[in-house]
Amino acid sequence: MELTVNRTSLPPGPTAPRPLTVGRFMLQPTRFLDACQRRYGDLFTVQLTAERTVVITSDPEIVKDVFTGDPEVLRAGEGNIVLRPLLGPRSVLLLDGPEHLRHRRMMLPPFHGERMNRYGAAMAEAAERQVERWPVGSPFAAQPSMQAITLEVILRAVFGVEDQQERERIAAPLRRMLDATANRVRLLLLQVTRSEGAGPRSPWGRFRALMEPADRVIYEQIHARRADPAAAERDDVLSLLLEARDEDGRALTDGELRDELMTLLLAGHETTATGLSWTLERITRHPEVLERLLEEEHNGGGDYLDAVIKETLRLRPVVPAVARCLAEDVELGGRMFPAGVHVTPSIYLLHRRPDLYPDPESFRPERFLERPPGTYEWIPFGGGVRRCLGASFALFEMRVVLATILRRARLAPATASPEQVTRRAVTLAPSRGGRIKIQSLG
Repeated sequence: MELTVNRTSLPPGPTAPRPLTVGRFMLQPTRFLDACQRRYGDLFTVQLTAERTVVITSDPEIVKDVFTGDPEVLRAGEGNIVLRPLLGPRSVLLLDGPEHLRHRRMMLPPFHGERMNRYGAAMAEAAERQVERWPVGSPFAAQPSMQAITLEVILRAVFGVEDQQERERIAAPLRRMLDATANRVRLLLLQVTRSEGAGPRSPWGRFRALMEPADRVIYEQIHARRADPAAAERDDVLSLLLEARDEDGRALTDGELRDELMTLLLAGHETTATGLSWTLERITRHPEVLERLLEEEHNGGGDYLDAVIKETLRLRPVVPAVARCLAEDVELGGRMFPAGVHVTPSIYLLHRRPDLYPDPESFRPERFLERPPGTYEWIPFGGGVRRCLGASFALFEMRVVLATILRRARLAPATASPEQVTRRAVTLAPSRGGRIKIQSLG
């Protein structure tokens, strides 16, 4: 859908030449957002491309209206269009209307709470395997280990691959494809060169060359599972999706399955690994938090660990924002917004509002024990009918992995200074990979 945006009715925003604005937005995302909020307040407009006008907001009233508004008018699929090259057009993140509802209903059952808990042992085993390889006394980046853990969990829980050698074979092209979007400059070049006419030696052409073997292993798994006579008795997500039917008795096609599996891979692997890396980075730089976690682990319980995870995702949200493309003029928070604009609640800025989170820059997990936030005040997984399908799975995995690490390793900071935020693919990651140090293993 292409709509002409009436820019005269939009809030003010950066007036620098577009390439400079886009470069700052891509390469220094949090600095850019902080600077815009200081200058323009809770609502400002950013022109990312000639076709993409974005109004970024941290106004709680507008955020609530976005999440509770009519999904036929506030279209999340069109708002996520930048993910299409990676996920494909049939991803639940990119669909709107009845087709989105159809996919979401078919994908919900595999993430039911009781079924999710069956994967706890696999999560703990994956964490144990990585901890055993950690060097004692030498600083190292935690993020590669977290990526290895979450990719193994995805391959076991979603793809149903239990053999370690087979997991490594499948993981290799998937990892290469995801790493291709990790570099900030490369990601910017992909956005600039993405077109049907981009040659094989262009950044976009090279990315497509990495995507092809990743696609092959995914389709290979789909075809193998369709041919498995025991597939109906398996409980991995792929097998459950193969058995799923909509209200008309239709199953997902191979192309739809490919896009949904790629979505689960990106959303359930890279984002969770980044959240885990940030949590380790945060707790090692706050010894009082780490000591309380160890005391809780010794005595049993998990409320403080939950609070630590929530505080990490507040202060260091993995995904910086969510977007809705307006299909028609709409009033949000008492203000009219024109059709065609992308209204974008900023998770990063909302989570730093002092009226919602006193002393917002401080890492204080206790705040989540003292006063649980409102439904639309803590939104690391989005909100409303488009809230992330795998949110409960991700939080459960973070709890299991972190509890395993706390039992097995005595953590320490690699440096006293906190790590900065950098853009990695679609996530905001620790600039040095979440460097930590292990004093001892037990």
